[in-house]
Amino acid sequence: MKALVLSQTGPVENQPLRLVDLPVPEPKAGEILVEVAACGVCHTELDEIEGRLTPQLPIILGHEIIGRVVKTGKGAGRYKTGDRIGIAWINSACGKCEFCNSGRENLCPEFRGTGCEANGGYAEYTTVDERFTFPIPERFTDTQAAPLLCAGAIGYRDLQLAGMNPGQTLGLFGFGASAHIVLQMAKYFGHEIYVFTRGEEHQNLANDLGASWTGTSQEKPPHPVDCAIDFTPVGETIPDALRVLKKGGRLVVAVIRKRTPVPAMDYAGLLWDEKEVKSVANITRRDAEEFLPLAAKIPIVPEVQEFPLENANEALILLKQGKIRGAAVLKINRGGRQ
Repeated sequence: MKALVLSQTGPVENQPLRLVDLPVPEPKAGEILVEVAACGVCHTELDEIEGRLTPQLPIILGHEIIGRVVKTGKGAGRYKTGDRIGIAWINSACGKCEFCNSGRENLCPEFRGTGCEANGGYAEYTTVDERFTFPIPERFTDTQAAPLLCAGAIGYRDLQLAGMNPGQTLGLFGFGASAHIVLQMAKYFGHEIYVFTRGEEHQNLANDLGASWTGTSQEKPPHPVDCAIDFTPVGETIPDALRVLKKGGRLVVAVIRKRTPVPAMDYAGLLWDEKEVKSVANITRRDAEEFLPLAAKIPIVPEVQEFPLENANEALILLKQGKIRGAAVLKINRGGRQ
C-alpha cells in the first residue's frame, strides 16, 4: 500500500512526509482492516511534524479517517465487509482507570492517539480496534465526513464545556476547520456568534455561515461575549479573548498545543470578575457518538478543500499559512461515496 510516513520532526516547509510502499497491515484480534477513502488534515499534524507534540516515530499521521471494512480480525464482529466507518483521534484507552470509569477516557493515562501512538489515515489502509470506530451517517460524502471526526467532534466537546444557554453570545477566535463547524452548531443551538479572524476569506466564510459580526482579535465587537472558544495556534489570542469576555464568562481553549506562549497578563484587567479558562484535552467516544447523528440532523455542511494523498505536504503548508477555506481533506481510495 502507499503511505506517507513521518520519520523525523522539523519545519513543515521542509515537506517531511515521504511517500513509501508498505505491506498492507493484518488486523489483530478485535481489530478491523479499513480501506481508507478520505482523511482530514488537522492542526495536530502540524504539532506532531514540528515537535510540539511527540509522536512515536516513524508514524503514519492522520486521525480524521473515513473508510470501509475489508477484513476483520479474530473476535471482531461489530461490522461486516463493506461497512463505512470513521476513526477519530481516540485510538484506545485502558477502560479501567478512574477517568475511563467516569466517562472521561480522554484523560486516561494510557490514552493513545491515532496517527500519534498508532498509525493513522495518511495511507491506503489502516487497522484499528473496532470498539474505537464510528458508523458514518449516509447524508455525508467521504470528504464531507472526514473533518467531522476531529474538527467536528472536538468542536462539539468545546460547546459542551462552554455550558452556554440559548440566546447567549459566543465568540470564536480563529476560523478554520473546527470553528466553521462549531458556528453551524452554535446557530442551531440558538446562539449569536462573533468571529475574530484575520483573513478576508475566513471572514467571508463566517459571514456566509451566519456570523452576526466578524473582525480581528484586536477589534472591539458590538457587545462583550458570554463565552469564547479559542482555536488559534498562538498564545497571544488568550488575553484578546479574555478582554471581550463578560464577567463570569468562560474561555475554552480548544487547541492541543500553542506555537507561541501565552503572554503575561494583568490579573485585575483580564482574569478578575470570576472569568474562567478551560482547556480541552482530546475527545471521548461518546463525543463522536453524540455528534455525528447531530451533524446529520442539523445538517452541518463542512466546507472542504480536497487534495490527493501525495500532496499532503502541500496541504499542511497551506494549513499553517491559514490558506485553507474550511477543512483540508486527502482523498485516497476512489471506491467510496463521492
